[in-house]
Amino acid sequence: MERLMVPVLAIWLCVAASIESADAASRPGSVVLPAAVEGWTWDGKEARYDARTVFDYIDGAGEMFLAYGFEQLAVRRFEKADQPPLTVECYRMASAEAAFGVFSFERQDEGIGIGQGSEQGGGLLRFWKGRYFVSIFADGEGAEAESAILQLARLTAAAIREEGRPPRAIGLIPGKDAGLVETSVRYVTSHILLNQRLFIARDNVLGLTRETGAVLAQYGRDAAAARLLVVYYSTAAAAEAAYGRFMAAYLSAAAGKDRMQTNDRRWTIARQREAVLAVVIGAPSEAVGEALLAATETAGRSAR
Repeated sequence: MERLMVPVLAIWLCVAASIESADAASRPGSVVLPAAVEGWTWDGKEARYDARTVFDYIDGAGEMFLAYGFEQLAVRRFEKADQPPLTVECYRMASAEAAFGVFSFERQDEGIGIGQGSEQGGGLLRFWKGRYFVSIFADGEGAEAESAILQLARLTAAAIREEGRPPRAIGLIPGKDAGLVETSVRYVTSHILLNQRLFIARDNVLGLTRETGAVLAQYGRDAAAARLLVVYYSTAAAAEAAYGRFMAAYLSAAAGKDRMQTNDRRWTIARQREAVLAVVIGAPSEAVGEALLAATETAGRSAR
């Protein structure tokens, strides 16, 4: 009987370990966040949240994460004597496109070479890699904390083994040679999110979803600045329908034309080509708007 119990127990333990391993692989904790960095040590607690409980942690920003396809969040706190605590937030999103979108929505600073896109400033470091968006911050200031945050970000990025591609629509916008302000690029999957950056209409006239997002970017600065909005649809028919709704809602006074000069004497021009809808908003002149749309068409042909 004892001889029988040993292999049975061994099999049970292996099965239990496999179940735990599979369960761990489905959680942000599977990234295996660091336990210590430059004298700061993890307090041993890891809080986890899903789509039902995320509002318990981030009440004000929960809707934004859900709009992009939030799945799970792991939070760790690190402490060091006579230094401010550090917090790591590791968000697992539904896709790499979603992780990029979350990062892009509030981006302000130039990249610092961590993950697939990053920024650091004011005691906060943010980056995205694969399906993960990570935010690391200190509850206070100091050079030591800034250094520890940077190293903690590097360790966390290294723990994320996967990488992913940004949304396809990102490849459809012109680059710096056309005046792109790189830190202005936003990818949004909801008209509510888009309206927070540039109001278009109360209704979802562009048909934005997690599968059909919009890229919003600024070209030029100050008086020469213009906004470019690009949406890539699954079919040309869907793009054409969205173009019609946009014209009715946003350029209803254009008298059937694809452009209009607004009261501030700036130009809005909309164009649909196959499955792509592109809109220049606030161009300082009609010529600038046309040039930006032409550059967009060139970028689109290159991306195919």
